[in-house]
Amino acid sequence: MSVHDSNTRDGLSRRLLVGAGAGVALGLGAGWHPARAAAANTLRIGFISPRTGPLAGFGEGDPFILGLVRKAFANGLTLNGTTYEVTIFDRDTQSDPARASQLAKDLINGQQIDLMLTTSTPEVVNPVADACEAAGVPCLSTIVPWESWYFGRGAKPGQPSPFKWTYHFCFGTAQFRDLYISSWNNDVASNKRVAVLCPNDADGNAIRAHLLPDLAKAGFDMVDPGGYQDGTTDYSAQIAMFKKAGCEVFCTFPIPPDFTSFWRQAAQQGLTRQMKIVTVAKTGLFPSQMEALGPLGYRINAGAYWHPAFPYGSALTGLSSAQLASTYQATTGRQWQQQLGPSLALFDAMVATLKSAGNPKDKSAVAKAMSRLQTTTVMGRIDFVNGPVPNVATTNLIGAQWLKATSGKYKLDYRTFEHAEDPSVPIQGPLEPYKM
Repeated sequence: MSVHDSNTRDGLSRRLLVGAGAGVALGLGAGWHPARAAAANTLRIGFISPRTGPLAGFGEGDPFILGLVRKAFANGLTLNGTTYEVTIFDRDTQSDPARASQLAKDLINGQQIDLMLTTSTPEVVNPVADACEAAGVPCLSTIVPWESWYFGRGAKPGQPSPFKWTYHFCFGTAQFRDLYISSWNNDVASNKRVAVLCPNDADGNAIRAHLLPDLAKAGFDMVDPGGYQDGTTDYSAQIAMFKKAGCEVFCTFPIPPDFTSFWRQAAQQGLTRQMKIVTVAKTGLFPSQMEALGPLGYRINAGAYWHPAFPYGSALTGLSSAQLASTYQATTGRQWQQQLGPSLALFDAMVATLKSAGNPKDKSAVAKAMSRLQTTTVMGRIDFVNGPVPNVATTNLIGAQWLKATSGKYKLDYRTFEHAEDPSVPIQGPLEPYKM
């Protein structure tokens, strides 16, 4: 069996078009129709991510991952004794939330998908999940802090989950809190005065509500000028506030182009010289972003949600984390990047879900199977039974820092440092102070 997108083929299995005339006639006489039979034995999977636009760094490895997955499904997926052809409809949101929502609706209504997978930032995942929830289509997602996904879509603390069809696995503010407190307290001496740059969006609002108070309770003086709009081009007011306060620690959660603009202005206006620790999230995750900053990017640190050092592998492809990274580099010529793990983990988790669902074409059964999913993917353990709230499973973060490579083909090393939630992840060195 083949794996294809019905944009290029009509979705009808070739083997159903070939047969003895009498056999086909007998089948039709009994009410059998080849299109219905093909649909019954085909799993139609949506995959939505940002491959162009401001969030393109998250999707730059997706063609490679989709190639691996389509190869793994080339002979179909056997579930409970039945082999299903797998059709994957991959779509690019162009980093536009409105387009993400429309793409999801098109796949739900036009392609009649059985299940949706989506990844990378609230701007992509939340509108896709909302469309699936409204339509009654199972949806599995990742790489949005879970509070941004859960509360950002309307769930209320202490109240029952409003979601039946949508499930999400990702780190949350507790993982950020533990990483930040450990590294800021133990690795580099500072005055513990923290410059905070959080946008007025789903991520920024969740961080401001759920993370910043915990950091303040841990003894850090959080200097927060308030939310700003995505796409802001002038950060002079924020920079002046941080300089006046004497901040020596910086943390931020912007879309990547905004951080590039801010950090270059911070260098021009002298802020970078007083920083001793620079910790970023949502930006600074991929080599392509950091190389664009040149020396300004050296010694910036961020939480790594996947790394080749992770001790996990993909059941679907048979690749370990280290093999996934090396195969990507050998195939594409580009340095590994951490979104490879979560994008592949979506398919690992999908297969585990479908295996336990009984009938993978029964959307209610698939959604119920998601709610009790406990499995290990290339990204790590996923456990929806014991999540922090219904519909959510949490994953790990480890500390990692961008350093100028001392040898090899690539310009940067993304080195793990001493804080790791998973003690089986090898540590490559302590956090080094930021220097400009």
